[in-house]
Amino acid sequence: MRNPLILQSAFLQEVGELSRFTARFFRELVKPKQEWEEFINQCFWVGYKTLTLVGITAFIMGLVLTIQSRPTLVEFGAEAMLPAMVAVSLVREIAPVITALICAGKIGSGMGAELGSMRVTEQIDAMEVSGTNPFKYLIVTRVLATTIMVPLLSSVANAISLYGGYLGTNLRGDVSWSLYWFQVFNSLSFGDVVPSLIKTIFFGFAIGIVGCYKGYYSQKGTEGVGRSATTAVIVASLLVFIIDLLVVQITDLLDLT
Repeated sequence: MRNPLILQSAFLQEVGELSRFTARFFRELVKPKQEWEEFINQCFWVGYKTLTLVGITAFIMGLVLTIQSRPTLVEFGAEAMLPAMVAVSLVREIAPVITALICAGKIGSGMGAELGSMRVTEQIDAMEVSGTNPFKYLIVTRVLATTIMVPLLSSVANAISLYGGYLGTNLRGDVSWSLYWFQVFNSLSFGDVVPSLIKTIFFGFAIGIVGCYKGYYSQKGTEGVGRSATTAVIVASLLVFIIDLLVVQITDLLDLT
């Protein structure tokens, strides 16, 4: 059994290294000559290549949530509240968090494995020798791409999940298209949509920075690459929940709930 003090020291060291890595990201971000071509390429891989998975998951989410919620509302005679309840639940919490977890699993692990492979095969070292700034080219572009694409994916997930909710509502009931969307938009407010969008920006940044950090400092050959990919998913998913908790507390203090 490992000494708790050693575990605590290792944890604090990891937090310090990640903080220094994040600070370096912001320093490199403001330096001139941005790698726009690589940034657009990463946006394609992060956004477009993840869209199908996010869309299918969001549709099933909306459909299942509606089907599962309907019997309880019918029991209390509140079936008319179903579209509003589903809309608020999906937009405020379920769709953004599930989208972020999907991105943490797919994008975070992918970045960790890709950069880890580049590290152990000395491709990053070769870039440094050739005069290229690997941090600017590899890290800044990827973190920016996840920061921008995750909110967009979450917005798409909101729309698709609400459409799934419409189909779920009409499996046992009969709600017109116009009435359903009127109830959905009537139930949503500023305090529902804006905090949800803002927290997805932090979700994307956390996923990108953790995935890149774990891959960029990968060690011990192929074993280290696998460990980097695994720990990137675990840490990024944990950060998603922590950020979500903080945003919920802040919005509650600001009386936006």
